Amino acid sequence: MKKRKKHVLILGGSSDIGIEVIKKFLKLKWNITAHFSKNNKSLEDIKKISKNLKTIKFDFLNYKKLNIEKILIKKFNGKYDSVISLVGYIDNKGFENTNLKSMIKSLVINALFPILIEKILVKKMLSQKWGRILNCSSIGIKFGGGENSYNYSLSKHCLEFIPNSYKKWAKRNVFINNLRIGVTNTKIHKRMKKHLKLKSRLKLVPINRLAEPREMAHYITDLSTDNNSYITGQTISASGGE
Repeated sequence: MKKRKKHVLILGGSSDIGIEVIKKFLKLKWNITAHFSKNNKSLEDIKKISKNLKTIKFDFLNYKKLNIEKILIKKFNGKYDSVISLVGYIDNKGFENTNLKSMIKSLVINALFPILIEKILVKKMLSQKWGRILNCSSIGIKFGGGENSYNYSLSKHCLEFIPNSYKKWAKRNVFINNLRIGVTNTKIHKRMKKHLKLKSRLKLVPINRLAEPREMAHYITDLSTDNNSYITGQTISASGGE
């Protein structure tokens, strides 16, 4: 009997780190479903050359119109072995100028919808006795968020809340972890460089450099595949020593 290829769902698959994660899983010959909300040329270019990559476009803010369960279970067969959340919406609001509407928007996009999707898919993982869930948050949580990223850090803190059920899941080989990502060479931090904020930010990093997206993709892939055979219920930092 032919062995079924494993299938990963990547939320936020069009991000700089998401693209590198897709490349890693393609090398492992997994089937990939990559979620995105805005068109991305890199994602489309990869899709043209690989039949193992499918994309799915939806905006979490349209939650009243979305039937996530129908999309994921019926359209894509619902057999996901790993779920990775890389969604990262930043509204540039600090604590002093945030408001309820902005806070709710960040929470819905960065935390609540990824958690609800994981809630749907963990049932299949438990029935097949194998699954990996990885929520990617931010080292900014440690510092209460930057001056313009309070809502982002608040929502990522919410995403890190691991349900107590993980202890029961572990007995069925279903693991859930968080990865706190440090300052990485992505579009967001390139914008910081233009405003001369990056130099002072890097002073907090003992390694004294930005991480590269491919480095983060390495850790993410390890935690989301068979390479992770014993880690669950943990929050791990990949932040250059911060």
